Amino acid sequence: MHKVKEFAAVYGIGAFGYSLLEILWRGFTHWTMALTGGYCMWMIYQANLTLPKARWWKKCALGAAIITMAEFTVGCIVNVICHLNVWDYSKQRFNLMGQICPLYSFLWFLLCIPLYGFSNLLKGRLHRGSSR
Repeated sequence: MHKVKEFAAVYGIGAFGYSLLEILWRGFTHWTMALTGGYCMWMIYQANLTLPKARWWKKCALGAAIITMAEFTVGCIVNVICHLNVWDYSKQRFNLMGQICPLYSFLWFLLCIPLYGFSNLLKGRLHRGSSR
């Protein structure tokens, strides 16, 4: 039962946090971004648990790759297949199908710096609570 609570907490924080970040950045969000943000936070959290001694920049590169791959996958579904037009990077240099681009991958790298620190705090809090 603890794993379910841990998943729910991390996923929920990611879903809420990414939605809030996007509202602050663009002025709006879409429900699919909450789902994607939750998934990305869970994957980053798991990477942090799995690779505790990895250098911070390697973790951030992995986190940026996780977010970029999730963004491409979700973008192909919601933007290309379903035509929801949630985002469009087609005006960004070196974009791939308007769904991902190097600029945002770099921004995801930067975002991962505080995310891994937050993940460490969250891990300590969630795992301390499981020993009760």
